[in-house]
Amino acid sequence: MARISKAQLIKLQKKLKTDAAIGEQFGITRQAVHQLRKKYGIESSLADNPKRNAEIVSLYEKGVSGTALAKKYKLSISQTYRIINEIKKKNKKSSKTVKKAPKKKAKK
Repeated sequence: MARISKAQLIKLQKKLKTDAAIGEQFGITRQAVHQLRKKYGIESSLADNPKRNAEIVSLYEKGVSGTALAKKYKLSISQTYRIINEIKKKNKKSSKTVKKAPKKKAKK
């Protein structure tokens, strides 16, 4: 594995964003970069991006294909569909947890 320090990896991640781009710089695979991040306890800069994820779901619901969204946001097709399904699942759960106000009993 390449000798990249934790500090270097953090800087590179801010600059290059993806594991694949960092890997290209050092001649290693994106998977190797992922393993380094895991070793150092560094989250992916793309891991939790609620604004992007909401845009993906919105566009998908308007009819944009998953493949086109993957290309636009530079994600794999499977990652794009994972985002869509996770957001839909969350929305479904939150709509089920909304409680109705209890009915008042009529006075006799």
